[in-house]
Amino acid sequence: MPIKIPNELPAVKTLLDENIFAMTETRAITQDIRPLKILLLNLMPTKVATETQFSRLLGNSPLQVELELMHTKSYESKNVSRDHLITFYKTFDEVKHNNYDGMIITGAPVEHMPFEEVQYWDELCEIMEWSKTHVHSTLHICWGAQAGLYYHYGINKVPVDRKMFGVFPHTVEYKNSMLFRGFDDVFMVPHSRHTTVLREDIEKEPELKILSSSEETGVYAISSKNSRQFFITGHSEYDAGTLNAEYIRDKQAGKPIDIPKNYFPDDDETKPPLVTWRAHANLLFSNWLNYFVYQTTPYNINDIQ
Repeated sequence: MPIKIPNELPAVKTLLDENIFAMTETRAITQDIRPLKILLLNLMPTKVATETQFSRLLGNSPLQVELELMHTKSYESKNVSRDHLITFYKTFDEVKHNNYDGMIITGAPVEHMPFEEVQYWDELCEIMEWSKTHVHSTLHICWGAQAGLYYHYGINKVPVDRKMFGVFPHTVEYKNSMLFRGFDDVFMVPHSRHTTVLREDIEKEPELKILSSSEETGVYAISSKNSRQFFITGHSEYDAGTLNAEYIRDKQAGKPIDIPKNYFPDDDETKPPLVTWRAHANLLFSNWLNYFVYQTTPYNINDIQ
């Protein structure tokens, strides 16, 4: 949360120059507070696990958040009961007349397919276009980030020689990014993907800024210049056992899969995984909620445009 200080205090300029969020007295006494409305478009087949992961991160904040769940109408997951979807999820038709302070678009296991061949691609495009006028800030995750970069900016994904699988060290490139305020010089992030986006393609787009990257997995976090869109290529939301479950699944299916890097102690899969990313995952989502949703969204949610 921001620190409230007197309007004319000389420290105001110093704190702002140091990227410390300071709220002037005038703004503080006139600021109205209401719950933040966050929409989660869950494209993962493991609906319950994914909604739990994101709920955990969104809930680790002093801010009050109202979470709504959405699934695609053009494709219905076979890994969750219809009763669960009917009870807890909405379709785009049911929410498209609403405005939201924030939205999260998850990853999806459709990397090997061209975007246009994904069964719900047209619906997703409609949702992403709608987000520009009905959502204050949108967070795109993994394949969702690749889909967003492709739809909004024409940046295509490219295959990698070997699956990026494991937990990898990252650094912050843009030091003044509020999204990474409080991060250590090196922080860990899980990745599990067969495709990537190229730095040179992103750097050609003047409306995008690279915030963070990894020597091993490439660009990690990208933002639009107006901070209304964020694209995160990794899976900070993953639980301790998520990579292990994917590893076992792929091995049992006979797929070529390496042991997840920097995950099991001594690369011994009989030992419990070592969680090295949880603190920074919580900080990432807390910063997004605070600086790019709560602090800048209109009090009257209908003013979002």
